Amino acid sequence: MHAKRPGAFGVQLIFWVTLLALSLGTVNARHLRGSKTATETKIKSDVSPYDDAFLEDLSRRSFQFFWDASDPNTGITREHLYWDGSPYPVEKRDVGSTGATGFGITALCIAADRDWVPREKARQRALNTVRYYAERAPNEHGWFYHWLNVINGHRTGANFDSATLPLPKAFTGAGVKSEVSVSDSTWLIAGALTAAECFPEESQISRLAKKIYERVDYAWMRNGDPYTLSHGWLPETGFIKSRYDKYCQLALMYLLGIGSPTHPLPPESWYAWERTPNSYGGYNYIGTSLLWTYQYPFAWADFRGRREKRAPHRDWWANAVTATRAHRVFCIDLAKEFPGYSQDVWGITSSMSKSGYRSWGGPPRRGSIDGSVVPSAAAGSLMLTPDISLPALRAMKQGYGDKIWTRYGFADSFDPTTGWVCREVIGLDEGITLLSAENLRSGKVWKWFMRNQEIVHAMEFAGLEKID
Repeated sequence: MHAKRPGAFGVQLIFWVTLLALSLGTVNARHLRGSKTATETKIKSDVSPYDDAFLEDLSRRSFQFFWDASDPNTGITREHLYWDGSPYPVEKRDVGSTGATGFGITALCIAADRDWVPREKARQRALNTVRYYAERAPNEHGWFYHWLNVINGHRTGANFDSATLPLPKAFTGAGVKSEVSVSDSTWLIAGALTAAECFPEESQISRLAKKIYERVDYAWMRNGDPYTLSHGWLPETGFIKSRYDKYCQLALMYLLGIGSPTHPLPPESWYAWERTPNSYGGYNYIGTSLLWTYQYPFAWADFRGRREKRAPHRDWWANAVTATRAHRVFCIDLAKEFPGYSQDVWGITSSMSKSGYRSWGGPPRRGSIDGSVVPSAAAGSLMLTPDISLPALRAMKQGYGDKIWTRYGFADSFDPTTGWVCREVIGLDEGITLLSAENLRSGKVWKWFMRNQEIVHAMEFAGLEKID
């Protein structure tokens, strides 16, 4: 951050003037690019009652996805639902995601705190979930499979429930049986640790969350490398060759690893991954990955007001803020090709598309971008950039209304130019929408998660120092 920051009045004035200009559409996008480096000053948002009412509605709808999609006994969350809650095709109906389940556990904490469901019911579901993963879910050295059948917990595939159904002869989809996933296990662990602090009255949740975390063997997942983690493991072929060795969603997995009380990573692991510089529209920051990778780790771990002791003293929170602003400009520039994008209708991140799931976005441009907008891209950055994310979500809802506003909030994606709207919603996108909105409104997810002293100590071990 800059050595000198504006006073509280100045910060609020900047925020509200910018927000008003955005809502009126009078500010030229090129003039909104703001600070040119990843050390830009953080703007603190005070959510107005008007915006809070909108976020309450959006958040409750996002939570409803997890209440409907999660099995009440195992707690495992289905990754996909139709936007109106109608039955999903049988071959994928009970395919659950460990990563989505981590968001789902956290969603239960938010719902209990806000009285969307009785606290005892949310607590019981959270207990059922952490108990299942601690005692019954298949794991390898503590790491969990990406895809599980939500009812019996057996390993399955992403696009076909091979845990319970015979595989058709004509099936050619990849991933008949899922991998043990470092990324998805990370979100599950984060959710479990969050619940342990949200529900202190239930000691079993804390005990089981501790069991889940302490069982994870970070040293084993290095597969011989002194510092970095493999992407995962398959019983048929062993470790996945790709490694978490350059900027992506890795910040939280390395913090959890460094803080592990049983199988820790060396603190030097934090500095072992590549910090690839990126630049777009005058913004300079680290990373060339998709927008969600600048969101997920920061939805649990509170990086605000911290930077690395080592030069050049990276501030990863500011880096994520800058990446979001660069992404918005990237989308605005795409309007030359797809006129549906605008200063208030923007956002592309991994989502469903007209032809299935796509990992797309930028900058740099990735995937076969076709003009679709993914609302969770802006929603996932509510905690980072409320001054541009809130106007975007309001513009989408006001401009497209019931065409994209569903039982579970926004449709997963839509094309403002052609009128196409995805009928599906997915757990990860619903999850980051809910967690980011809650952190903007109350900071409660950060508060619960950061009560886990292993995370605080990991930040200290990694040299992430507090700044005044």
